Amino acid sequence: MTASEAPPFWWERPDWRAWALWPLSAAYGFAASTRMKIARREKVPAAVLCIGNLTVGGEGKTPLAIALAAEAGRQKIRAGFLTRGYGGTLIAPHLVTLTDTARAVGDEPLLLARHAPTVVARNRAAGARRLIQEGCELIIMDDGFQSARVHMDYALIVVDAARGLGNGHVIPAGPLRAPVTDQMRHADGVVAMGEGPGADIVVRSASRAGGPVSPARLPARDASLLKGARVLAFAGIGNPQKFYDTLRKLGVEVAETRSFPDHYPFGEEDIAELKSEAAAKGLSVVTTEKDMVRLVDGPEALREFARSVLVLPVEAVFEQQSAPTAIIRETMKVWRERMLEGNSQPYGR
Repeated sequence: MTASEAPPFWWERPDWRAWALWPLSAAYGFAASTRMKIARREKVPAAVLCIGNLTVGGEGKTPLAIALAAEAGRQKIRAGFLTRGYGGTLIAPHLVTLTDTARAVGDEPLLLARHAPTVVARNRAAGARRLIQEGCELIIMDDGFQSARVHMDYALIVVDAARGLGNGHVIPAGPLRAPVTDQMRHADGVVAMGEGPGADIVVRSASRAGGPVSPARLPARDASLLKGARVLAFAGIGNPQKFYDTLRKLGVEVAETRSFPDHYPFGEEDIAELKSEAAAKGLSVVTTEKDMVRLVDGPEALREFARSVLVLPVEAVFEQQSAPTAIIRETMKVWRERMLEGNSQPYGR
């Protein structure tokens, strides 16, 4: 389940619905925590940096992965991305090319592949080995913190500083994938994305454990075409509200919004409704880079619509310029120590 498909009460103060589901959440949380604790994770001969989250998605992991790969490049380290390819159909390890379709590999892998070698694989250990064949020294794993079967040299947790952990309950009573304390035992660092107090509990937990906390944000790369515009904004991402808020902060008049589930496969009926409403109200149409990938991958009606849609690209920017450098260096340091120790270092340092 994604954030945009989650029940609204997950992101509100706990009420009777959350408490009524507590027995199921306790069982789910116990199973998830146990799985993380006893998981046998394959140690591959490359450094592995996992970018994960504590809740269902929408925290900005993809732009963060791109920013860290760029930093690796500045350190002369060849990085590659490893992802399951959510929304795609491929199972076996596949090296993504720019001629692939979102229907096959997913939307996020196509964005990642613009920046570094990207492999889609349900079996992440096999996917890691495929990236190593491509000469990658550093594997940046997009998600998989709770379930991947690959040893992580550095686990970086991303928390939305505005929305935080929702009602603080575990699935199905809330958005947490496992109890916070059990998850944080396996984390090496935290990125608090955006503004607000939502990440405070995670920041305090990381600080008590001596882990670094890095504030970051997702500013627009180029919003010049949107200045002064009245728009209908639509998005099928983990947290559409974050997209709408970003537009408003840029001074864009967001007259109407339409939200879809994460990785939503737009159809011609969806596009016809968006076009009709925008035309009736004299609005420009704007969406995210991730949504645009799926539009241009569709039939001619979607591709034609895409040519009239504005896009708001964003990038991850750390408040402390030294933070990405430190994350990459620490990941490589731990990996080198692991290799010198004969791969004997256990998961969950």
